[in-house]
Amino acid sequence: MAAPSARTPQAVLFACAHNAVRSPMAESLLQHMFPQGLYVRSAGVRKGELDPFAVSVMAEFGQDISGHKPQTFEELEDWEGLNFDLIITLSPEAHHKALDLTRTLAADVEYWPTVDPTGTSGNREQKLAAYREVCDGLLMRIRRRFAKAAANL
Repeated sequence: MAAPSARTPQAVLFACAHNAVRSPMAESLLQHMFPQGLYVRSAGVRKGELDPFAVSVMAEFGQDISGHKPQTFEELEDWEGLNFDLIITLSPEAHHKALDLTRTLAADVEYWPTVDPTGTSGNREQKLAAYREVCDGLLMRIRRRFAKAAANL
């Protein structure tokens, strides 16, 4: 059996605590990298409110996430089902939730610990810098993880 990092998934779910910052950023980054090659969604353990700093930082990357509607794992399952072959978790609680779900789902789970920038204090520019750092880190990991898939397109 190949290691999870060696496989090219067809459907990817990014998950974090509230589906308001990290997972929507990652969803958008991967979706823009593979506009037709992968099915990509995101969810949270709990439902949050889309973060305006996340929207601003993604706009700097030329990506509009302003229409993203945060959703929970349960809402996603009700609306679309959880037919993913890879779940990438970005927070500890999302990782635990995904591991619990994979008791009945045939999906690989990868944990990419990602700092939650919402607790950053300071002025607007300092906060944006923290969000940019999270976005840059996600982009680097996505490029590294999906480089093989990109080469095959």
